[in-house]
Amino acid sequence: MSMNDPLGDMLTRIRNAQMRGKSTVRTPASKLRAWVLDVLATEGYIRGYEATTSADGMPEIEISLKYFEGTPVIRELKRVSKPGRRVYASVKEIPQVRNGLGVSIVSTPKGVMSDAAARSANVGGEVLCTVF
Repeated sequence: MSMNDPLGDMLTRIRNAQMRGKSTVRTPASKLRAWVLDVLATEGYIRGYEATTSADGMPEIEISLKYFEGTPVIRELKRVSKPGRRVYASVKEIPQVRNGLGVSIVSTPKGVMSDAAARSANVGGEVLCTVF
């Protein structure tokens, strides 16, 4: 089955798993998903992830979710740029999430990175999602 928004699917799987209190969640593997998960792990929103294989031999990513005193570390996870409406921002226009408490994940010519890393590298790009 083809999927229109693979990144949006992964973010929804993470939200749903956290609502159910799951410790891990599986999602089909792709490079973009792995790059976004790298940023989430670096910023401390997830414990980590590892590449696995499903029962039918398809590559998957198993994401280890992070909780603090029983509540999910990720309070809000929103997709900004969608397949029907791409959102681009220059360095000066990259959005701050909750006055810098959250993170915007940006796809830049230098790779997928957090908003702070994009500002320090002085590059803009497509705003993929915001995390708080």
